[in-house]
Amino acid sequence: MRRPAAAPAFVEPGDVAIGRGRDAGLARSRLRGVQATPRLGRWDGALGRPRPPACDHEGMQVNVKICGITRPDDARRAVDLGAWAIGLIFHPDSPRACPPEVAEEIGAELRREVTVTGVFVNRPLEDVVDLADRCSLSLLQLHGDEGPAYCREAARRTGARVIKAIPARDPAAVRRLSAFRTDYHLLDAYVPGQRGGTGKTFQWDYVRHHTRHVPLILSGGLNPDNVAEGITATRPFAVDSASGTEGPEPGRKDPAKVQALFRAVEQANTVEAA
Repeated sequence: MRRPAAAPAFVEPGDVAIGRGRDAGLARSRLRGVQATPRLGRWDGALGRPRPPACDHEGMQVNVKICGITRPDDARRAVDLGAWAIGLIFHPDSPRACPPEVAEEIGAELRREVTVTGVFVNRPLEDVVDLADRCSLSLLQLHGDEGPAYCREAARRTGARVIKAIPARDPAAVRRLSAFRTDYHLLDAYVPGQRGGTGKTFQWDYVRHHTRHVPLILSGGLNPDNVAEGITATRPFAVDSASGTEGPEPGRKDPAKVQALFRAVEQANTVEAA
């Protein structure tokens, strides 16, 4: 278990400013985030488990993260279908923003069954710490301009693991991820002025510029029709779907699309293992 230490007062270039409030959270989220049930043949939970291997994931089963959850029923359905993680968005500008009281309900119910992920974009660190504790988050997805120091401090103060997400604008952007020694990296589509949930894919061959020293999550426009192709092209640790599993209204999942995505991933896993 990561031991809390005195909070350093610093901001690195490119970091979002780190607040100076109380050193809250600490390891509470870690203690509350244990998952008892393996998903898609892999393991998870924030305590008492090995980290995922830092390598290319060829020949290993690909996990599923369903993001943009705003309703407890959609969260439960994703878990029952075998999700490794669910994503609750705490970015007010997103049409898929999850109200904190709903996120709290989802986290309390499902924290022992799935990795409950909070998605943040340039939020003050105090907000991240408070929401991680309140909503039983065991994984933080930092989808803004947060720098390496912010990521380290978020992990230290919450006890949660961290995904650093970037838009894969070009190969150079992918290479810059090597500066982030987080638990996972996530590549999303680049659309000016938007932070995820665009329904757009990116050029998957950019993935070859990722070092693979950190497990990679593939995002950006994934749906039941293209997820298998994305898996074959990039061999990620996990795939992440938000808009590709929705109905007409953002934040409301289409049960048939969600089920079809899991079926497509399962088929892709079978092909990759053959």
